[in-house]
Amino acid sequence: MKPLLLSLLIAVTLWADAHIFVYHRFGDSRYPTTNTTIEELKKEFEYFKNSGYEVIPLKKLISTLKKKKNIPNNWIVLTIDDNFKSFYTNALPIFKEYNYPFSVFVYVEATQKRYPDYLTWEQLREIKKSGSIEFHSYGHKHMTYLSDAEIKEDFEKGLALFEKELRIKPKVFTYPYGEYSPRVQKIAKTYGFDAIINQNMGAVSDFSDVYDMDRTALVGKSNLKLYLRYKALNAKWKEPIMFPDNAILKSLYVKTNEKMKKGGVYITGHGWLEAKIENGDFKMELNKKLINKRSRIVISVGNKISTKLLIKDKYGIR
Repeated sequence: MKPLLLSLLIAVTLWADAHIFVYHRFGDSRYPTTNTTIEELKKEFEYFKNSGYEVIPLKKLISTLKKKKNIPNNWIVLTIDDNFKSFYTNALPIFKEYNYPFSVFVYVEATQKRYPDYLTWEQLREIKKSGSIEFHSYGHKHMTYLSDAEIKEDFEKGLALFEKELRIKPKVFTYPYGEYSPRVQKIAKTYGFDAIINQNMGAVSDFSDVYDMDRTALVGKSNLKLYLRYKALNAKWKEPIMFPDNAILKSLYVKTNEKMKKGGVYITGHGWLEAKIENGDFKMELNKKLINKRSRIVISVGNKISTKLLIKDKYGIR
């Protein structure tokens, strides 16, 4: 989704709800779409510092949500997926300089097998002294293409190694590639995590689901100031819930408590559509062909958004 298109639909505000951001690589020009330059990282950190934002530990946001307390508008949480070495060599000194807390989500197989671009267990143990270390699966596979047994095997193998090497039990899980379905989510919740984080663009408010927390990527060419304007839309998705069998998105039905009469709907491959809202409900006949097996649906009311990522699930219930 192009942020410029969304900016035409939202109102400009100074504050929004709390935001979780995810980084991947740092100062690694070989992979521009998942890289954050060191210059950009410092620029973002300076913006947080000078604009009244507070960078907090992930566990503080989770605890506040669980206690059903209000989420301060200026909270920021910083996460790093995939335990690339470039975090340790290029970014960690900057996090320490600004004294910003962080959470690294570990792709266990890459560390266990000592893949060249990934952190070692020794480096992760050192990083643990400065931030939290959490779980990102063993094999970093597309989980919607795994059977239930294969998903459970991945969790059990990865968690066993994680706890053996780091001597801690991870509290939070993030899906590889940000991809999940109701089936995958149901299995993930059985492993006793305090929270599960997706990679659906958005924000976190006091009504957010602690097992489905929205997170926005700050990689490649990103627009931090635009992302910070997003507020969380309190929405109950009735349809779609899963990727349709024939890849035809027939209709949209989402319940909100909004009073506005118009909103927007974004569909991967089709861009933005204007939507009528009746009694807070988005109801549209669409009949749109989903071009990608990974399709993002976003609804917006002003600068509030709610996102659903539809992923084809090979073993999902139809």
